[in-house]
Amino acid sequence: MIEIIQEFWKNYLFTDGYRITGLAITMWLLVVSIGLGFCLSVPLAVARVSKNKLLSRGVWLYTYVFRGTPLYVQLLLCYTGLYSLQVVRDHMLLAEFFRSGMNCTLLAFTLNTCAYTTEIFAGAIKATPYGEIEAARAYGMSSFTLYRRVILPSALRRALPYYSNEVILMLHATTVAFTATVPDILKIARDVNSATYQSFQAFGIAALLYLVISFALVWMFRRAEHRWLAYLRPQGK
Repeated sequence: MIEIIQEFWKNYLFTDGYRITGLAITMWLLVVSIGLGFCLSVPLAVARVSKNKLLSRGVWLYTYVFRGTPLYVQLLLCYTGLYSLQVVRDHMLLAEFFRSGMNCTLLAFTLNTCAYTTEIFAGAIKATPYGEIEAARAYGMSSFTLYRRVILPSALRRALPYYSNEVILMLHATTVAFTATVPDILKIARDVNSATYQSFQAFGIAALLYLVISFALVWMFRRAEHRWLAYLRPQGK
């Protein structure tokens, strides 16, 4: 029994030569998609609250489409749908990009989490206390400086509890990566189950890994909230 459990853990955690599998792939998908999605969502959130209707409506349409359709369908469109288009197959770089299951998965995950994060940050920007904006304008700050030094730092801090939920949900969403033959934790669990027919052990270890990662993320976000949102807590006399 001990030998079987050790063999399970090797499939989930260890590498086979230069082929990284299991936990490392899941963390790679999560970190890259969240990182890219965050970088894209900040300017998009500013555009979302812009008074320019064309700009604001364009971002709204993007977030509406990606929040209104399942991530699984988005992944299928990126992995199989786009490559079926003649214009993609005729373009060497596009064809090479969309032939990779990892590239398609990262693209779908990034666009999906970016849409949700954009709306989270846009809501936080709209909720910025008007007094902070007026005080900054009284100092003669330009719009760019106002966003850089007042609105965005304040909004990103207050959006932290909501953004932490998006990160956890994105971790759970990585389970659809097996559709594009990406060897994440769930695909390894399915392969182990197919090879051994020990479903409880195979999927139980997968569930345990997701649980540990979730607890680690929650702990890190709680520490960040404790530090960066300290000024919102009631102060004792």
